[in-house]
Amino acid sequence: MAEAIFWISFVTVFYVYCGYPLLLLLWRWMIRKPVYKADWEPFVSVVIAAHNEREHLDAKIRNCLELDYPRDKLEIIVSLDGPTDGTEDVARRYEGKEVTVIHRPVHAGKAAALNRALAAARGEVIVFADARQQINPPAVRELVAALHDPSVGVVSGELILLDGTSQGAGEASDAVGMYWRYEKWIRAMESDIHSVVGATGALYAIRREFFTPLPDHTILDDVLIPMRIVLLGKRVVFEPSARAYDLVACCPEVEFGRKVRTLAGNYQLLTQLPELLFPWRNPVFLQFVSHKVGRLLVPYFLAALFLANCFLLQGFYLVLFGLQVAWYLSAFAGRLALQSRSMNHVAKPFVFGHR
Repeated sequence: MAEAIFWISFVTVFYVYCGYPLLLLLWRWMIRKPVYKADWEPFVSVVIAAHNEREHLDAKIRNCLELDYPRDKLEIIVSLDGPTDGTEDVARRYEGKEVTVIHRPVHAGKAAALNRALAAARGEVIVFADARQQINPPAVRELVAALHDPSVGVVSGELILLDGTSQGAGEASDAVGMYWRYEKWIRAMESDIHSVVGATGALYAIRREFFTPLPDHTILDDVLIPMRIVLLGKRVVFEPSARAYDLVACCPEVEFGRKVRTLAGNYQLLTQLPELLFPWRNPVFLQFVSHKVGRLLVPYFLAALFLANCFLLQGFYLVLFGLQVAWYLSAFAGRLALQSRSMNHVAKPFVFGHR
């Protein structure tokens, strides 16, 4: 019994992190779906939902005003969700012809802020952007070009994590940066085959006609909105030339909080769109189960793997038990290393443990 549990657990974990990417490589080699881009200029609404973002909002609005897109075909909507730190004062400085400010004095969550913004948006295309990240000037053009393909309903940009305090600092090379590059590699392959399972929340675009109001307290709008559109028969594609830039989390606590939010959002998604678990309804069922559901199950299988191995301490199994103990000790050391921002190679097992 212990041996069966061990191997079932081992194969599951291996498949989620290694087998699935290898399957995607083979799948993409056999079947690749191109995106037919075109240079067109629909009216675009850039939507920014903000709670307490005083530190970032000024730079974000100026960044959006400098996008390489016709000014008469672009509107910027800042939807304020009960800020208490002076964010409203920053937004009001830009309120006018090109920037619309929607202010709700009571904090109701990002989903409610997005619903209010979309109710006011005039764009045929909606570009969602977070307040914190900077966007490269041609990003909107690149997103819109891919949306010209009638099979495409969502286009996700690429998030670049930086080491320093500016775009010129270079892409992050620490444990978090390495994992994020691995994640983007998987998303690019999923896009080439059919659809990415979700979008990059920092920058993604949809056709306005496919949006329906979000349920209150939705955690992952950047997964719920795209997967709703996939269920309508449209694709979610990845566009690496549309870039947003962000800094690596300052400390393990911030990164841990983001991961907890993401995992909670994935559990919530299963209650919001249970049809994603039906292969006859979900055209990317295998990708969804492998990429999203598999990640939710991995911690349980890792625990089962370790416990089963405790009853198998002879020969080959003893070696594997020693490797597991070394891995978890490395994860603990990685926790300490991330606190001191040193020994990033040691931190990799710790980072893995939060995905």
